[in-house]
Amino acid sequence: MNLTELFLISLGLSMDCFAVSLSFGATRKLIWKDILRMAFLFGFFQGAMPLIGWVVGNSMQSSIEPVDHWIAFAILAIIGLKMVWQSFSGEEEKRSVDIRKLSILLSLAVATSIDALITGVGFGFIKVNIYEAVIIISMITFMVSVIGAILGEKTHFIPARWAEFAGGIVLIGIGIKVVLEHLAII
Repeated sequence: MNLTELFLISLGLSMDCFAVSLSFGATRKLIWKDILRMAFLFGFFQGAMPLIGWVVGNSMQSSIEPVDHWIAFAILAIIGLKMVWQSFSGEEEKRSVDIRKLSILLSLAVATSIDALITGVGFGFIKVNIYEAVIIISMITFMVSVIGAILGEKTHFIPARWAEFAGGIVLIGIGIKVVLEHLAII
């Protein structure tokens, strides 16, 4: 997997965090301490979960190698479709909680990183430098979370659901690319 693909996967995975950050920025006055704490925890969990998933996926690689590309595709497509579906669901419950509470923030950080855990399992089936992936995913998520909070505070016209929709489409596209590369179509 090349850096461009890792960057796109990182962007796709970080869109949940962007959507949450955008929502909180639009509905609450956040100080820099709140924004940086939120971005750090989102980045930390988005980076740690793929590492955990990779350990699981890598340990099963030899028995699943003949269908690994289909598993990676299925994982990315399912996560992507879930994100696209959620972007249309119109759920607003994320706005009703106070992200300044550490317990809420930790819950959101774990919840938004479950897709990263599953993606990490997929990384175990394909050639990925997991340490490079963890660093890139963490950094991109941190930056995207800060940008989301700032944009949410400055503008009230960017729907958070657009970010989640775009992230889902990116993950589905990468899943399709994995299969096409394996089938030697690309």
